[in-house]
Amino acid sequence: MYIVNAQEAGRSAVTTEGAVDTQIQWLLDASRGAPNFALRRFIIAPGGHTPRHTHNWEHEVYVLRGQGLLITKRGEIAIGPDQAILILPNEEHQFCCTGSESLEMLCVVPNGPATVGH
Repeated sequence: MYIVNAQEAGRSAVTTEGAVDTQIQWLLDASRGAPNFALRRFIIAPGGHTPRHTHNWEHEVYVLRGQGLLITKRGEIAIGPDQAILILPNEEHQFCCTGSESLEMLCVVPNGPATVGH
């Protein structure tokens, strides 16, 4: 068992090309004994966004606070607190903060390629 206080977990800037004013916290992952999945928290400042991208794995997102847009090939979808989102493998997506406060989300990805180099 491992317990982490998210308020005390370190944050780092997302440096992937195309990311603007986005931070990540690695809360639970293989380095902390999680055998299958990694749990991360993203904090996107007002006006910031993740890169528009695709990847070979699914991920699940839960919006904690703030307002934003999920940009997909099908269009823009308004997102906010208490919404759960499934991003399927190879589905193009981008998260943008549109509100006056940060958009904060939990995101679960499988250990492996999704977590290599982090």
